Amino acid sequence: MGVHVIKLPDVGEGVAEAEFVELHVKPGDEVQADQTLADVMTDKATVEIPSPVAGTVKWIGPEIGETIAVGTEIFRLEVAGKGNAKDGDSAPAQDKPAADATAAAGDAEAVPEKDKTHTDGHHPSRMAPADKATETADPQPTPEQEAAPRPAQPERKVAKAGVNAQRPNGAVRQPGEKPLASPAVRKAAQDRGIDLRFVHGTGPAGRVTHDDLEAYAAGAAATPHEARAGAAPNTEIQEVKVIGLRRKIAQKMQAAKQRIPHASHVEEVDVTALEELRQHMNATRHDDQPKLTILPFLMRAIVKGVAEFPQVNARYDDDNELVQRYGAAHIGIATQTDNGLIVPVVRHAEANDLWTNASEVKRVSSAARDGTAKREELSGSTITITSLGAIGGIASTPVINHPEVAIIGVNKMVTRPMYNEQGQVVPRKLMNLSSSFDHRVVDGYDMAQFIQALKGYLEYPATLFMD
Repeated sequence: MGVHVIKLPDVGEGVAEAEFVELHVKPGDEVQADQTLADVMTDKATVEIPSPVAGTVKWIGPEIGETIAVGTEIFRLEVAGKGNAKDGDSAPAQDKPAADATAAAGDAEAVPEKDKTHTDGHHPSRMAPADKATETADPQPTPEQEAAPRPAQPERKVAKAGVNAQRPNGAVRQPGEKPLASPAVRKAAQDRGIDLRFVHGTGPAGRVTHDDLEAYAAGAAATPHEARAGAAPNTEIQEVKVIGLRRKIAQKMQAAKQRIPHASHVEEVDVTALEELRQHMNATRHDDQPKLTILPFLMRAIVKGVAEFPQVNARYDDDNELVQRYGAAHIGIATQTDNGLIVPVVRHAEANDLWTNASEVKRVSSAARDGTAKREELSGSTITITSLGAIGGIASTPVINHPEVAIIGVNKMVTRPMYNEQGQVVPRKLMNLSSSFDHRVVDGYDMAQFIQALKGYLEYPATLFMD
């Protein structure tokens, strides 16, 4: 038997590191070639790491939530034949002394294996350092060691729990909260007709794993909490580790607010005529044409607006103090997914008509939601639109998608009584544009002028189609 070492591959052009977000195997598992071992995340894209060979998992390196560099050893498999490990090359030493693992082992019966994620910092599926050394070097014990009592060892087996079983490492999903799951799990659930909203996730941050799907499909049904009588105070505190996409979002939002002096501008727009045009175009569209929302019209207005104000269609390299103004309008569409906010990109919106932009918005948004978006579809935007649709509120202060310098926010549309030129009260459809700009690059006057230009195009939609 030999050892096959698996290292983190180059998962994308220019990617130097990735975050270890989900583990599909544990030490001792038999795996087949091309079987998914783990998921890693980089640049908001989740990538599956398959096994190149069949064998038995002997060692797992990273912990869930750990960021690892390309080329880092992540798995060791025992395989038939020689394997690819060099002679005398043992598994890397762990950062926690074996003595600590031995000391913690005495509480193995009192503390479930999953609970030890919070006490010793190690993932439950990873072997203790002392065990790993034994698996690798296989030393022969001395007579004195044979006679000495052996300390209790923590149970390594990770048992499958019921769909709603309360496991310490699985956060309980709140009512209305969307489930977290990798693309592979989502695909498996879709193939089996399982709605992930009803599957309790036992992975990090409440992520739904393949084991959870199996338990749900088997019909296991345990109650996560005992029914509580009366109105007793709820003293429960949940600790949810910020990993994966949520960590990426947090880091990007923090960087944007720390590095960019935001200046926001809110303007009311009368979209009565635009809504009449949109409804007419939808009523007369061909079967192969998508249904139009307000976004393609706003994209058209932005394309015409940035031609007049190129300073808002730009990216600012603040490290080198360099502003890059783009002729192309690569418009980011802020999209809410089950895993968090993602900004897929409609490239060259200036070259598309309304129908094409509508199709592209639908395509890239769907790809972002189901986890199939390509790397180039998630980067390179020059200006972003963010919209919460009917729940968009009266006004907002959107955060700029760094390193862009402008973001256009769409608030909900409402019907209000307004005076017309004859002094009559008439119903009009109104909507606010709440936008933010990088005040280092865009002056307040230019900001207001740009929004007024968008307002003019939207209030008189015929001008959207005039050169």
